[in-house]
Amino acid sequence: MSLKVAIASSNGKSIDMYFGQAPNFLIFEIKKNGDSEFIGMRKNIPPSDDPNLLENHDKALAKSVDLISDCDVVLASQVGPSASKALLSCSVQPYSIQGLLIEKALKKLASSKLVFKPVPRPIIH
Repeated sequence: MSLKVAIASSNGKSIDMYFGQAPNFLIFEIKKNGDSEFIGMRKNIPPSDDPNLLENHDKALAKSVDLISDCDVVLASQVGPSASKALLSCSVQPYSIQGLLIEKALKKLASSKLVFKPVPRPIIH
């Protein structure tokens, strides 16, 4: 089984963007044998770039989540509680990690050595 991973990065080398501020997401597939392959880039419109969305954070968040809802995991320097809840509701596991090189993060994910900590699952009452 392969794993589809969305990564918030400004430079294509390291994980350095907050989920809600990422101008795009790099999409990778980790294959069963542990190899990773770049699939493509998806353009995101963060609230700060769209004055109409800035006033409605929930709509902006929903658009960002929908953009990567087919992924299994998202890696970002930070994922806020609202984004985490929305991602988890779509079965996308968010991880907050900062500054790690993408290549290294993908290798750790492929070998199941998740040394970075997952965003806590929200308690739903």
